[in-house]
Amino acid sequence: MKLVSRAAWGARGYRLPSGATLYSSSRRRGVKLHYLGTAYSDRSHDRCDDYVRQLQAQHMDGNGWSDIGYSFLVCTHGYVYEGRGLRRRNSANGNTTLNEQDYAVCLLVGSSGLTRPTDAQLHGARNAIDYCRSEGPAGTWLGGHRDGYATSCPGDPIYVWAKKGAPRPGATSTPAPAPSEEDDMEAFDVWAYKGKDEATDAYAYLRGTNRKVDALLTQVAGLSAAVQSLASQLGDDVDTEQVVAAVQQAIRDAVIQVDVDITGTQTA
Repeated sequence: MKLVSRAAWGARGYRLPSGATLYSSSRRRGVKLHYLGTAYSDRSHDRCDDYVRQLQAQHMDGNGWSDIGYSFLVCTHGYVYEGRGLRRRNSANGNTTLNEQDYAVCLLVGSSGLTRPTDAQLHGARNAIDYCRSEGPAGTWLGGHRDGYATSCPGDPIYVWAKKGAPRPGATSTPAPAPSEEDDMEAFDVWAYKGKDEATDAYAYLRGTNRKVDALLTQVAGLSAAVQSLASQLGDDVDTEQVVAAVQQAIRDAVIQVDVDITGTQTA
């Protein structure tokens, strides 16, 4: 992880001002992701330190906070800036309870201008999340500022990424195991079948298929009962050919047609 310490980016009171409160609980639930919520333009990396200092000044002088509000910040070049860090409670999640509950990691993108994180930035954010989990007492929960608080932060691109588990760019997901015969129907997602209209047709198709299968099973049950009835009548003096003929007739009566066209047309 390309970690930029408070001293390295020139934080005001880089050892953290005394007003930044220590976390009172022993563990965090997880990590909440944030964006700036204002316009943001990308810049060369040598200007990122200036922006983080500007943000700190806004939080301290404008908001009256004891320090920059986030636990960590990630620039578009993938560098992770130490904000309040792992030990001091952030002030970005909405209220004291929410601040105590989760770390706050801000990706330097805005609600306008640059709105989508770069691949390097996503790698950096993933590093920050892992750092909060391995070095701080963060659990595995991951979400956005909007979880539990009325806000659009961290924006849709970052929020969708968080809800996918914050995968690294270019990572390939592990394919799901093939469904067994018992759960084939449950595993078939009709809403992923080309589109909503086609999915509706597919759903009707499956329902029709189920009805045909149910009817066939009923017929087979009738056949079984007929065979059992005939078997109970067998005796030493029964004509075998007569029994065979009776069974064949029972099949025709109970099943009618076993070869069923799934589209609804029955074939002889």
